[in-house]
Amino acid sequence: MTGELDPLLARIEVYAGDVLRPRALETDRTGVTEQTIRDLADLGALNHLAPAEYGGADLDRTADRRLHELLAGGCYNTWLVWAQHAPQVGRIRQAVEEPGSAFDTALADRLLRGEVLLGVALSDVRRFPDRYVAARRTGDCWVFEGTISWVSGWGLNRWIGVAGVDDSEPERPRVVHALIPIGDGVVGTPLRLSAAAGSRTERVQLTGVEVPDSHVIAVQDLDSWRAADVAGAADARAHHFGLAATVLDELRASPHPDAHKVAEVWAPRVDLIRRQAYSLTDAVTAAGPDAPQRVDERLALKVAIGDALGVLTRALLISRAGRGLSADDTAQLHARSALFALVQGQTSAVREAQLRALAT
Repeated sequence: MTGELDPLLARIEVYAGDVLRPRALETDRTGVTEQTIRDLADLGALNHLAPAEYGGADLDRTADRRLHELLAGGCYNTWLVWAQHAPQVGRIRQAVEEPGSAFDTALADRLLRGEVLLGVALSDVRRFPDRYVAARRTGDCWVFEGTISWVSGWGLNRWIGVAGVDDSEPERPRVVHALIPIGDGVVGTPLRLSAAAGSRTERVQLTGVEVPDSHVIAVQDLDSWRAADVAGAADARAHHFGLAATVLDELRASPHPDAHKVAEVWAPRVDLIRRQAYSLTDAVTAAGPDAPQRVDERLALKVAIGDALGVLTRALLISRAGRGLSADDTAQLHARSALFALVQGQTSAVREAQLRALAT
């Protein structure tokens, strides 16, 4: 529980502040390192959602959010690579605990013990039927084909969680979420990103990749997947607030009194958005999937924290003057991270809400 997890969070807080944050600019230039992933594993951050019998922390929702805040505030690139992996451990745990589960126990054991870093490729389902990864049933396995738009942590992850669409029954398409080893039929091509440039993100081509049922996490109908995706993507999330906290810290450390005033005015606003966002998501979760998902309210808070990040990073850049644009200054790093946050996990509903807010 949360009290038991305080030592874990304390370790991560020290690591994020003493190691990740001082190296954030270098990481953006050269990429997240294997040593960083080993450090996170040693700290217990690669299996924090796993149960104690696997050496995991069994993190609750509040502590999990705090962990996301700390890592995103320390180094946004590192957070992005880690955040592809972290939630999947929880999904694998659910798959293993399902009655009659046929999931590969040896693979699950390694993942739940934090021995393997996962990449993730789920968002291309949003583009179905125009462009997507196809999952085709062939004999006793699934065959995955198509182009994954992006996978972060390439070269660090050994497996990727991929969502493919099975449209063999056009009236009832299904989403197949499976683990695929990086090997034959899996080829990455580097992407040149101006934000989160150190996240080792590549476009990945899958060609005839066979996946046994023992590596399938879940199969669900497309409509239910889309409903959950729309609701989940509408949330203002912990990484937004972690990044905001770091920018506020740097504004407070500025030699300019007016920068302190910006932090003084905006810190309580960010805190209010944070409390409202977490409370709303918790209320919807507690009400269950059949209750109203309150997507419009959640979207309004996501737009609000995006606007706040824009204001705060502009203020930091202004306070640093021309040197804030230099590649060795964190002002431009945080500004680019805030831009990335606007489009990361973006659905059509998120995009429309953002643009409507800008048009008013």
